[in-house]
Amino acid sequence: MSSFNRQKIVDSVPQKGFFGHPKGLFTLFFTEFWERFSYYGMRAILVYYMYYEVSKGGLGIDETLALSIMSIYGSLVYMSGIIGGWLADRIFGTSKAVFYGGILIMFGHIVLAIPGSFTMFIISMVLIVLGTGMLKPNVSTNVGEMYSETDERRDSGFTIFYMGINMGGFLAPLIVGTVSDKFNFHAGFAIAAVGMFLGLLMFVLTKKKNLGLAGTIVPNPLPSSEKKKVFTTVGLGIVILGIICAILIPMGLLTFANFINVVTVLGILIPTIYFIVMYRSPKTTAVERSRIIAYIPLFIAAVMFWAIQEQGSTILASYADKRTQLDFAGIHISPAWFQSLNPLFIITFAPIFAWMWVKLGNRQPSIPQKFSLALLFSGLSFLIILLPGYLGGTDSLVNPLWLVLSYLVCVFGELLLSPVGLSATTKLAPAAFSAQTMSLWFLASAAAQAINAQVVKFYSPETETAYFGIIGGASIALGILLFVFAPKIQGYMKGVR
Repeated sequence: MSSFNRQKIVDSVPQKGFFGHPKGLFTLFFTEFWERFSYYGMRAILVYYMYYEVSKGGLGIDETLALSIMSIYGSLVYMSGIIGGWLADRIFGTSKAVFYGGILIMFGHIVLAIPGSFTMFIISMVLIVLGTGMLKPNVSTNVGEMYSETDERRDSGFTIFYMGINMGGFLAPLIVGTVSDKFNFHAGFAIAAVGMFLGLLMFVLTKKKNLGLAGTIVPNPLPSSEKKKVFTTVGLGIVILGIICAILIPMGLLTFANFINVVTVLGILIPTIYFIVMYRSPKTTAVERSRIIAYIPLFIAAVMFWAIQEQGSTILASYADKRTQLDFAGIHISPAWFQSLNPLFIITFAPIFAWMWVKLGNRQPSIPQKFSLALLFSGLSFLIILLPGYLGGTDSLVNPLWLVLSYLVCVFGELLLSPVGLSATTKLAPAAFSAQTMSLWFLASAAAQAINAQVVKFYSPETETAYFGIIGGASIALGILLFVFAPKIQGYMKGVR
């Protein structure tokens, strides 16, 4: 997308109207609020649905396998952003990608809400994976399009947007978890489907007035002569993949264990290929190549951070269910409620961070320095959660406040990395790969969860202390290393702060 088109988009968006930010931030804030409500509501009970016995309304899957599937599912959700980013960049723009993605997500939750077999579970996962890949990176790209490159409100705007994500994430586990406990898992999934419907309604009703041209311009359109060839290749690939699955599954060669291993490899391989393709593309300028080099260590840091943060829905979810005292202060706590801690703390502290970046202006820490501090906090959060097992043993229930403190410390890291990373991605992205670079940012989470699918196998009550200690220590060590090299990385950013 040319600089002219970027400025044309900015000029088309009403620049005042939502807490001093572009009016379109209202539309995207609430669209993402409801999308995240549906996603985090479903995710809060999904791992329990998998490993709870059939007599309790679950699928009865082995717990270790369920934790790996949960990680792989999370990885595929973000990995599918490649598809959504490519379609937005080359075919129909980010606005249509957000709408089509929301439709797929809603139907995925509807399928989960219908009592059925393991096959129904797989169908719903495919729909949600594809839909999230369409919506998630493109709604964030839309936010970036509303600001000029020099607009100092950008980081603050992304932090406010991030609050919308977490408001939905806070309410969803409380509501869906309670409904699930009182009725059944499928009733909880139905609530998630309603949430996505409300998000679509908000987007459709307000986008024309508030977003202007944001999301409507295709930055790198696919020539008409190539469309037929691309669609034919994709269709043929899907048919071949279907035939391979039809042959290998009955033969017992394509098992969940093998599939998990394949996704783990892809989680590392795909972003590596992405970096190479963008760097070598003739559409990438010399300045943009330098910025891609600067983006690599940030990406690696993000993988480390999300490898810890995303275990909130796997290891820490199991920890809440089996290792935590759930009758506390006169109330019975649903283990799903702990999933609300992360977004609750972000809602609480995001305004402080947003105010702080605006107040500091050009005196704030650089992007690499913020990332390094994020790794220190995430590592510390795992060192905190190992303490109750280290001090009191792993065969007794622990005070839930340990989990609360661990989530709180990790949130400080998340506020230093996630909204800042979204903003940095929109600034460092090559023009021809704007939406796809946002997809690359989400591939950091995909890579982290693909790695987690293997790592979670090593967790058990006996290995608990070593598990948390090794991972937490690795994050702190990487954070220190990144801080040391932060000035060098900043130099490759060519003026971006």
